[in-house]
Amino acid sequence: MSFRIQVNGRPFDSEPRAGQCLRTYLRERGWLGVKKGCDAGDCGACTVQVDDEPVHSCLYPAVRAEGRSVITVEGLAGEDGGLHPVQRRFLDAQGFQCGFCTAGFLMTTAALEEERGTAHDDGKLDDLPRAFKGNLCRCTGYRAIEDAVRGVRHTERPCAGAAVGRSIGAPAGPQVVTGTARYTFDVEVPGLLHMKLLRSPHPHARILAIDTSAALRVPGVHAVLTHEDAPATLYSSARHEHPDDTRVLDDTVRYVGQRVAAVVATSEQAAEEGCRRVEVTYEPLPYVIDPEEAMRPGAPVLHAGKGPQARIARVENNVAGEVHGETGSVEDGFAEAAVVHEETYRTQRVQHASLETHGCVAYFEPKEDGSGERLTVRSSTQTPFLTRRALCALYGLPEDGVRVVAGRVGGGFGGKQEMLTEDIVTLAALRLRRPVKLEYTRAEQFYGATTRHPFTVRVKVGARADGTLTAIRMRVVSNTGAYGNHGPAVMFHSVGESFAVYRAPHKKVDAYSVYTNCVPAGAFRGYGLGQVTFAVESAMDEVARLLGMDPLAFREKNVIGPGDPMVTPIGEEEDLHIASYGLAQCLGIVRAAIAEDRSAEDAPEGWLTGQGTAVAMIATGPPGGHYADATVSLLADGTYDVAVGTAEFGNGTTTVHQQITAGALGTTADRIAIRQSDTDVVRHDTGAFGSAGTVVAGKAVLLAAESLAGRLKTFAARHTGVARHRCALGEEALDCAGRTVTLKELHEAAHASGAQDEITAEGHWGGSPRSVAFNAQWFRVAVDPDTGEMKILRSVHAADAGKVMNPLQCRGQVEGGVAQALGATLFETVRTDERGAVTTAAFRRYRLPQYADVPRTEVHFMETTDAIGPLGAKSMSESPFNPVAPAFANALRDATGIRFTEMPVTRDRVWSAMDGRSAELSEASAESDDAPDDARGSLVDPS
Repeated sequence: MSFRIQVNGRPFDSEPRAGQCLRTYLRERGWLGVKKGCDAGDCGACTVQVDDEPVHSCLYPAVRAEGRSVITVEGLAGEDGGLHPVQRRFLDAQGFQCGFCTAGFLMTTAALEEERGTAHDDGKLDDLPRAFKGNLCRCTGYRAIEDAVRGVRHTERPCAGAAVGRSIGAPAGPQVVTGTARYTFDVEVPGLLHMKLLRSPHPHARILAIDTSAALRVPGVHAVLTHEDAPATLYSSARHEHPDDTRVLDDTVRYVGQRVAAVVATSEQAAEEGCRRVEVTYEPLPYVIDPEEAMRPGAPVLHAGKGPQARIARVENNVAGEVHGETGSVEDGFAEAAVVHEETYRTQRVQHASLETHGCVAYFEPKEDGSGERLTVRSSTQTPFLTRRALCALYGLPEDGVRVVAGRVGGGFGGKQEMLTEDIVTLAALRLRRPVKLEYTRAEQFYGATTRHPFTVRVKVGARADGTLTAIRMRVVSNTGAYGNHGPAVMFHSVGESFAVYRAPHKKVDAYSVYTNCVPAGAFRGYGLGQVTFAVESAMDEVARLLGMDPLAFREKNVIGPGDPMVTPIGEEEDLHIASYGLAQCLGIVRAAIAEDRSAEDAPEGWLTGQGTAVAMIATGPPGGHYADATVSLLADGTYDVAVGTAEFGNGTTTVHQQITAGALGTTADRIAIRQSDTDVVRHDTGAFGSAGTVVAGKAVLLAAESLAGRLKTFAARHTGVARHRCALGEEALDCAGRTVTLKELHEAAHASGAQDEITAEGHWGGSPRSVAFNAQWFRVAVDPDTGEMKILRSVHAADAGKVMNPLQCRGQVEGGVAQALGATLFETVRTDERGAVTTAAFRRYRLPQYADVPRTEVHFMETTDAIGPLGAKSMSESPFNPVAPAFANALRDATGIRFTEMPVTRDRVWSAMDGRSAELSEASAESDDAPDDARGSLVDPS
């Protein structure tokens, strides 16, 4: 056949493969701005224009584009390289975070703008929920995208020496909006082989035999790897935690979806066919999917035979980790209480749903000294250095023989702290000495990656008649799934700050992280605090209601104060301090919002309305050995280079590191280049997790930049013969008592005199001591009593972020955290069947928040300056998530009189509960009509 297609004005005549979609056709020809997010037409990341119409190229057969004109995001810009007006607006509004979805929004918006005023204009740009029903964003909460479409500019111009505290745009912004930012697979590797994984159909089984002969006969298949090819070493896929209970490929499978074999071939299609031809003989074993049952005597033991080296708390009871503790005597505390509330609260599995799935590519490069080859692993990871360490330990490789690099990462949310692909790809690369790629499908992301831990929390709270708390007791059971990953650490963290934020003389906790034959859970935004905060904040609301007390006043009376110790039953963390205190301000913001709120007037007639609040506290960095090194250097052209290890995935740390450096060196942020997340070119960083990008890596950058500023002044003084205190750093030069010394001149002088050490400096921060940050969320909601439909009338979030380094980016982190938490509150849930198999392995079955689902949240930053964080800053990437679910549940309780104790509070659950309450009230009313007059007063007020 004769095939002709025009892409961004360039003709192509190479025919597509049979069945090939337009997305892969375009990417294979270098148009890498076209992204893979779902391959099902659900997310819109692959959107291109075909004859000016936006289409999802993952669903569009390439052969249908014959004779047509295709435009990708790279083709939007003018021939002179100037930005398209839509690209310029997205850049000015910073309508992105990780940027993986951005091309899709740009292409959709540009196409709709082209329709403006034509016969095809159906008004979608005036109805953005309809316009963007085919586009998903996991990061932003959509407000920034709306502002971009509407032409609202938020970015500020760089200002010398005053970068911190300004809304400066992300340095990668121009690349993001033009589709030239390079994510994990946006590279060309010659001779690349593709890997596909055969996964277990059983929740628990022993592998008796694997026949790979038919698979090896498939044309293009180079290898089939099984447990017999893999090291027997036990490790944790979590990059900084235990237990060590995992093998690269195991002879026992413990959940539906566990990898059994890896097929490596010249194409994905050949690898998939190879997987279909692998014959596995299984011996099914008893399984358990309920964590309470898993702890009982006689339950199937998932990790039988693993000894102390695995660091599992109680193998025989499926307990990966546990913690028990008490301060005071909770029994005495409840005896003192005038009111006691006790209830069980449950949270569900949630998927991270980063639009870039897990994956990596491994290949060999010559060593710089010519002594042979070394392995390079390019991965979508938050932890390059920890991943390198793990690979070296697993395969007995020297650290200088392995390089791990992360390009721009398309979303993380904690999920990419796991080593889920690098281990198996490295095994194949070492075996074949060829480049190997593994990229998860969206379905694999659901059943082969990790989720948020489901929690069951039994909480009991007592208080005196005046509202003073007397005791808090919790029993926490976390379902870690088939492998421990982050299980014990998440469990431990969940009962830390959630307890400490309230003052009570008596506290007790019993917490368990439990193995089940389900998809493993892992690190997720909030790291366990969100689950327990839902229970604690719901319980506090109920206690206030039992007392007839305003729930906000009850919190004001009982929350921790600036001079109070942070008391938890699991012991005091000695390096954790209240180095700044903004909780009272947060509660003040909520009180002011309640006082002036008129949003209930916007509720449809007949709907119920209610309002609710919740608070949360979080440590501003992870405990135990999280550290970062940074190097700042003056370059020959008079600009600066910052080398720092942390990865960028929309968290904004690259921008903040620019701003910190610019402020310390008296220059502008655009004169700072950042090198990052490459174990070859930067020094150690434990990882971009635990909200460490600003408070740990940023602190290291600050120390390096301040040290360099001092060195430059000292050298300039020596170079000019002027006293050091009379040398001042400026944007491009130093003023030495009236004499201008350009930075270029200083660089030349340093090299000429052999003083290169004077133009570079290093900084180290060990991650301790740590401070705490506070957040408060308030909602006004409306509920239709006839259908259970819910509307958020108003959303207010108060954030204690210390010195806000970049208000625009920090606001985006809050909005994105609130949006993600609303998804977990209202509809997101990874459903499993009776065998633990995931049944929601696609976005259309999982239900992510869309543009139409997310309200605008009013974000308020408190006026605090932290004594520990760099320049007074605190972290604010995880914490906004934590108070959202309980605040919504409390508002729903206020509106309906019903306490919802299980997440998510879906519309059908709300309707069912309200319908049941209505039936109960009708029955009670009928009974009271038949009762004597003196008995009618005994009916309990349903509120």
